Amino acid sequence: MQRLGDWFQLIILKEWAGITIDELFRKEWEASKKLTHSFRMEDNVQVNGHTINWNTPLSAGSRLQVRVFNEEEIQVTSYYHEIEVLYEDDHLIVVNKPPFMKTHPNDNRDEENTLINAVQFHMLANGEIRNVRQIHRLDRDTSGAILFAKHALAGAILDRKLIKREIKRTYLAMAEGLLRKKTGVIDAPIGRDRHHPTKRRVSSSGQPAITHYQVIKEDKQRNVSYVKCLLETGRTHQIRVHLDSIGHPLSGDTLYGGKPIVNRQALHAIKLEFHHPFTQEKIECIAPFRDNPEIFKQIDMHLL
Repeated sequence: MQRLGDWFQLIILKEWAGITIDELFRKEWEASKKLTHSFRMEDNVQVNGHTINWNTPLSAGSRLQVRVFNEEEIQVTSYYHEIEVLYEDDHLIVVNKPPFMKTHPNDNRDEENTLINAVQFHMLANGEIRNVRQIHRLDRDTSGAILFAKHALAGAILDRKLIKREIKRTYLAMAEGLLRKKTGVIDAPIGRDRHHPTKRRVSSSGQPAITHYQVIKEDKQRNVSYVKCLLETGRTHQIRVHLDSIGHPLSGDTLYGGKPIVNRQALHAIKLEFHHPFTQEKIECIAPFRDNPEIFKQIDMHLL
């Protein structure tokens, strides 16, 4: 795979031999009909430097060129804030989100000091005149690895990977108390709390939510447990709600009954794993802890 100006070039793999461009977009990449149609109508796909019929079978070893790096009218306000990049290439970027920073503006459209604004600034500063696309989000007080796409096709493919649970997200939580069961699965639907504007709760009428957890360390003196959590689903406040539902709210998470022994909810997105949307290379990003004072003390990264 290589970049050629506004285009990127892929060599057609053996497993793609015989499929058409249309099938590549719709079945392999699972791009939306609207996005696929725009690439087709704007002649943004070529084979060996020539525009071909989208229903012509592709040959292994042929050079597929897709125009994805053309400039766009910027919709996301750029705002300078230093960011820690964990992985970056022409198609995507993974950033270590600091605590106390929103992933994106909420109701206040004039809000600019969020992570997506900072990533947009980073792209523009590097001459990438395209809109950044957020793939998932983290709560304001949650820190750690978060994924963004740099163009529409990468965004569409990564969105589908997220829906199909092909993006693995591992979190580290500091929970109050010592969990009796050291490993387990919390399978409990989550819905809105009718008595609070932002709070969620376990509810039989809520959306399905599944969290796998494992206690990796205990601090009996402080009466807290360090818990590794893997999400199958991505509901709002999922880990916070699920751990609270088994009687072990996050330290610092006063919304869900946690004690304010630290200055925020003790939750960090420690690891992000997925396959690259175009090369299928496995990408694994580890997000270092940046809290001061430190929340997750003496945690062995190899346990995660």
